[in-house]
Amino acid sequence: MTTKSQHPETIALHGGSYRKDDTTNSVAVPIYQTTSYQFNNQEHASNLFSLKELGNIYTRIMNPTTSILEERLAQLEGGLAAVAVSSGQAASALAIQNLCKSGDNIISSTDLYGGTWNQFENTFKNMGIEVRFANPKDPMSFVELSDNKTRAFYAETLPNPKLNVFPIEEVAILGKKIGIPLIVDNTAAPITCKPIKHGAAIVIHSLTKWIGGHGNSIGGVIIDAGNFDWAKFPERQPLFNQPEPSYWDWVLSKVVPEVLGANITFAVRARFVLLRDLGSALSPTNAFNFIQGFETLPLRFKQHQDNAEKVADFLNNNKNVNRVIHPKYQNGIYKERANKYLKNGNGPLVGFELDGGLEAGKAFIDNLELIYHVANIGDARTLAIHPSSTTHSQLNTEDQLRAGVTPGYVRLSVGIEHIDDIINDIDQAINKSQKKVKNVA
Repeated sequence: MTTKSQHPETIALHGGSYRKDDTTNSVAVPIYQTTSYQFNNQEHASNLFSLKELGNIYTRIMNPTTSILEERLAQLEGGLAAVAVSSGQAASALAIQNLCKSGDNIISSTDLYGGTWNQFENTFKNMGIEVRFANPKDPMSFVELSDNKTRAFYAETLPNPKLNVFPIEEVAILGKKIGIPLIVDNTAAPITCKPIKHGAAIVIHSLTKWIGGHGNSIGGVIIDAGNFDWAKFPERQPLFNQPEPSYWDWVLSKVVPEVLGANITFAVRARFVLLRDLGSALSPTNAFNFIQGFETLPLRFKQHQDNAEKVADFLNNNKNVNRVIHPKYQNGIYKERANKYLKNGNGPLVGFELDGGLEAGKAFIDNLELIYHVANIGDARTLAIHPSSTTHSQLNTEDQLRAGVTPGYVRLSVGIEHIDDIINDIDQAINKSQKKVKNVA
């Protein structure tokens, strides 16, 4: 590594092994826009394909630009290895497919992003992988729903749109006792939460959001903590303990640590089996864009959080707002978890329920002038959406409520503009939405 620092401000600029390009001495990371790589000789090629050494084979599997991004992200999260993929949805899909085959199941928190809920409830069901939904308020519910076919627990640190912080340590401890790793989507809490520190075995991000930060690229990452003993529970984790037909019937939980000297078994299988075969590779240009965004993430994220808190305070004092959803305004166990898992107990997202329900929510969106109406979150710009009529519209009413979506709910991803301009736009849009609802009534 070029730095052993644990500070994200330093890791974002100096993390991983890259210091300069060996050929040109370039400090900026080059874009290696290539598909293939010349092997030094036949022995070198053979060693790469047999995993006796790691190196570049084909950009569908790895790429030098992408590798630099992966190293920095792994160091940021405190993991041993990372695998970048084409989107956040690809990251969640591959992380689970890396553990499950048809007939297996995972236990997921009910508090999920709408796209992930659809992936779990519908697409995985068609693949023969069952997803059972547990109430994160009670960590034991994950264990109670599990059986001998359960391969993973799954959660979002700061679930969008519900924004109730997940009990990472409590569920991770319960899972490890019975051989079940916890996968945590940490997209909405980079820097402020360290799921691996609290026992998570796998961390994923949608790089599209705060890490990229500029709304110009789609990507995702899977980070292997290296803290889970895959060999300890052979019946619980068969894909790592039965012969792997892709690699001479190796038992990966034994071979990978022996050959590579590190417990990166999960990352190795994700890369050399799933990414190789399914092809959801991140483009080198997008990897470069994410590196550029990542370099300023620590600075940007502080501003996102500061602005979000001020927006939440404004909304909390607005007579036309029935409820504010933000870590600062959580109560009871959810407030305790926000303080435990989030640095400063804060977050970059704000939800609120407008008086007037569905029509008020839609009218608010239509009257925004500065704030963008888009499906993304984590942009440098402030973004807004009405989930009930968009991101969660494919869910029935019961599932929407389970995910934290009510008819009048609006979600804001608060950007880094001047706070006065953000609040002024929210204020005028609320006032116009209320006039419209009252006129209709």
